[in-house]
Amino acid sequence: RETAEDDVFDGADLTVVPIDSVLTIYTDGASSGNPGPAGIGLVIFDNNDRQVGKVSQYIGVQTNNFAEYTAVIKALRIAAYFRAKVVRIRTDSELVVKQINGEYKVKNENIRPLYDTVMDIKKNVGEARIEHVSRSVNDKADYLAKKAAESRGAE
Repeated sequence: RETAEDDVFDGADLTVVPIDSVLTIYTDGASSGNPGPAGIGLVIFDNNDRQVGKVSQYIGVQTNNFAEYTAVIKALRIAAYFRAKVVRIRTDSELVVKQINGEYKVKNENIRPLYDTVMDIKKNVGEARIEHVSRSVNDKADYLAKKAAESRGAE
């Protein structure tokens, strides 16, 4: 394996994730300082709305938008690994949602490769929907992302 970043299960705590199912994954990215120590948080639910996993992972010194995209990439990789028929990714980053859904152009050259990665991985998932949710609905993923950013990779 190339780097820790390539490991789909880094920072993951999964119970029983059903193969070939419908997953809803709440994602968030946090950066303390923007750029600063950054982390991602994911909370994974099955089609019965049971929490089947979570991720809290430190990703180094990054911007907030980089962290938001990294969280979506991690969610898509997990969905692809478990061959999800449908994955609904819910994030409070309006920018990420509108870029991925084609409403906004990706102007930042540091974000372009992440956007391209999202579009590539989306092809490996049955149906992938990226949806915007309010911060209050995304509180668990937010907590996990902030916790990871504060950890600075120490564990």
